Amino acid sequence: MSEISEAIQAKCLAFGDRIIKLNDYLLKEAANKKPSFKIVKGKRVYEKSVPVYLQSVSALCNQLLRSGTSIGANNAEACNAITKSDFKSKSYIALKEARESLYWIELLHRNSYIDDRQYESIYRDCEELVRILVARCKKLDEQLKQEKK
Repeated sequence: MSEISEAIQAKCLAFGDRIIKLNDYLLKEAANKKPSFKIVKGKRVYEKSVPVYLQSVSALCNQLLRSGTSIGANNAEACNAITKSDFKSKSYIALKEARESLYWIELLHRNSYIDDRQYESIYRDCEELVRILVARCKKLDEQLKQEKK
């Protein structure tokens, strides 16, 4: 693996670590919220089902966890590709996963699961990965065009 590939993989791993920690943090925060209840005959009756707010954040976190950690997995596969076209394919998948992660991060922020500071920090890291992967994919496209000539 080249130095550039190793640096990209290191960034992917660091981002994956952040996603895992964010997932754990958000689920813990949601679980620590007071459960909802109704007053029935003057007594509190707590909801037995999973509260809606926990369902929402859990679903969003699961999607972000899958896409955010998939970036590094696909990048690792790309770096171990047998052919240039396989390398290109896996690189594009990593790029798609990075863009999907931006979407889930945006939704978490828009729905106030993460604050502005958290959002700006993790969104910026993900955007950096997107830029790196876009540059790699463009370079691969150019190389493959040159080889066809």
